[in-house]
Amino acid sequence: MAKMRAIEAAVEVLKKEGVDIAFGVPGAAINPLYAAMKKLGGIEHILARHVEGASHMADGYTRARAGNIGVCIGTSGPAGTDMITGLYAAIADSVPILCITGQAPRARLYKEDFQAVDIESIAKPVTKWAVTVREPALVPYVFQQAFHIMRSGRPGPVHIDLPFDVQMGELEFDIDTYEPLAAYKPSASRAQIEKSLEMLFASERPLLVAGGGIINADASDDLVAFAELTGIPVIPTLMGWGAIPDDHPLMAGMAGLQTSQMYGNATLLASDFVYGIGNRWANRHTGSIEKYTEGRKFVHIDIEPTQIGRVFGPDYGIVSDAGAALRLMVEVARELRQAGKLPDYGEWASACRERRRTMLRKTHYDNVPIKPQRVYEEMLKSFGRDTVYVSTIGLSQIAAAQFLHVYGPRQWINAGQAGPLGWTMPAALGVVAADRSKTVVALSGDYDFQFMIEELAVGAQFKLPYVHVLVNNSYLGLIRQSQRGFEMDYQVQLAFDNINAPELDGYGVDHVAVAEGLGCRAIRVTHPDKIKEGLEEARALAQKFQVPVVLEVILERVTNISMGTELDNVVEFEDLADAREDAPTAVAMLD
Repeated sequence: MAKMRAIEAAVEVLKKEGVDIAFGVPGAAINPLYAAMKKLGGIEHILARHVEGASHMADGYTRARAGNIGVCIGTSGPAGTDMITGLYAAIADSVPILCITGQAPRARLYKEDFQAVDIESIAKPVTKWAVTVREPALVPYVFQQAFHIMRSGRPGPVHIDLPFDVQMGELEFDIDTYEPLAAYKPSASRAQIEKSLEMLFASERPLLVAGGGIINADASDDLVAFAELTGIPVIPTLMGWGAIPDDHPLMAGMAGLQTSQMYGNATLLASDFVYGIGNRWANRHTGSIEKYTEGRKFVHIDIEPTQIGRVFGPDYGIVSDAGAALRLMVEVARELRQAGKLPDYGEWASACRERRRTMLRKTHYDNVPIKPQRVYEEMLKSFGRDTVYVSTIGLSQIAAAQFLHVYGPRQWINAGQAGPLGWTMPAALGVVAADRSKTVVALSGDYDFQFMIEELAVGAQFKLPYVHVLVNNSYLGLIRQSQRGFEMDYQVQLAFDNINAPELDGYGVDHVAVAEGLGCRAIRVTHPDKIKEGLEEARALAQKFQVPVVLEVILERVTNISMGTELDNVVEFEDLADAREDAPTAVAMLD
C-alpha cells in the first residue's frame, strides 16, 4: 500500500466518489487540502468571494443534476460559521453538500486559539453529520462515511472539520481497491402500495401531491406515467415543481398561500383524497391543517420515517424512497388497467382543466413604471422550455412561481424552506458550473441581489455565463407587504438619491455600475415594451462574453402580490384576467 498524507487520501476518496469540482476560499488551516488538490489534480476549484457564497454554489451544483454532490471548502473559524447558512439551506431542502473546514491543531483545541471554534457543535443542528476528525488514519474512512450518509435515506449535508496536524499526518492507504459504500434507501412493499392504491381508487376526486422527493429520486417520469395511467391530476409543491410539465393536461396547478395559482387552490379544496409523494406538508403549501385536511383523506409516502405524522397524521403512511414507491405504483396500476379495474377520473380531470382555463391572474400591463407581472410574461416569451430558473425568496420569487412555467425536473432551482437572501446568485453560478450548456436564468429582487453581489466577479473570472433578471422596486417588498398588517412601512425602503447616478430618480444603488465594475455586463430597462429586447440582448451578451449579464427592470415601487392565510382566503390585490390578451402566456392560453 502507498504511504501518503491523510489529506491526500481524502482527495483521492473525493475523486473516487465522483467529485470533480469544488467551491471554496483557501486559508492557513486548510492549505494542506489545497496543496493535495494541486499535487494530485482532477478537481477543478472555483474561488468564491465569500465562504457563504461557496456553500450556496455547492448547493446549486447539487440541485442541477441527479447524482451531483457539491463540495465547499473553507479555513478554520469564521469560514465554518459563514457556511452555516449554506448548510441550513441544504438540510432544509434535502440537498447533499459536503462542507470541509480546516481547524487548529489538536493540541490547541478548546484553548481559545486563533480562529479555533467548535464548529462541529455549531454545525450539528443543520447537518446529517458533523465531525472533527481526530486521527489521521480515520480521514479517508470519515470521507467514505460522509458520502454514504449524504446519499442514504433523506439526502442532506455533512460537515467534516480537519485539524491541521490531522491533515498533515501520514497513513497507509490503497485507493485502487477503494469502493463507495452502497446507499441505503427504504422501499415500499407491494402490499403497502396495493393497500394505498385501494384507498386512492375508492375516492371520487383524488389528487397526487408531488414533492421534491420525486425530483431527488429522479422519478419524475414515473410520476407522469402513473398520472397518465390513472387519469389523476397532479398538484406539485414548490420543491416538486417540474416533476410534471406545466402544460401537461393533468397538471392541476400549485396550491398554497403564496406560490400558487387560483386554480390550484380551488382544485385542492374540491378534492376528496390527497396522495402525497416525497413531500413534507410545508405550512405555506397547506395553510392551517384544519382547512387543508377538512373533508379529505390522505396517504403520505416519504423517505424519512419521522416525516410521516410530523405535521398531521395521514390515513395511511409509507416510508419509502419516492422512486421505489412510484415504480411499484406504475406496476400495480398497469395490472389493474389491463384487468379493467381502474376507475374513470375523466370528468374530475376535465373539471380541473376548466379551472386552469378560467381562473387566471392578469399579466399584461403597460404601466410605467413597470408592473412585475409583465416581467414574467416577457420572460416566458423570451426563454424556451429547457430554461433553468434559479431564485430564493421575496415577492419576486413568489410572483415567479405564480406566473412562470417549468417543464421538467431541476428546471426550478429554489431555496424553499430556508430562503436565505443572497442565495440566488451563487446558487446560479453552481448550476452553471454543473452544466455550462444549459440556459440558466436567475431571478432576484434588489435586496437579494445586493446580499452577495460580490459573487458576480466569480462568474466573470471563471466564465460562468447566465442571465440575472433583477426586478428593482427599491424595497424589501415582501416585508413591506407583511407590514401592512401592522399599519406601517418601517425600515424597508431601499430608495435614496444616489449622488453618482441622478438618472436613477431615487432608486438608490446603481446596479449596472456595480455589475460592470465586477467584470460583468448589465442592462437597465424602464419601459415594458423594452423588456423582451433587453432579455434577448442579455442572453446574447452572456454567450458572447461568457460572463453573467444582469437585466435590471425598474418596477413600480409598490405592488402587492397575491397571498393569504388559508387556501380559501388568498387575497387578489390585482386584476384578474377577463380575456386571452390579459394573460397571453398562461398555460391555458398555450393549449
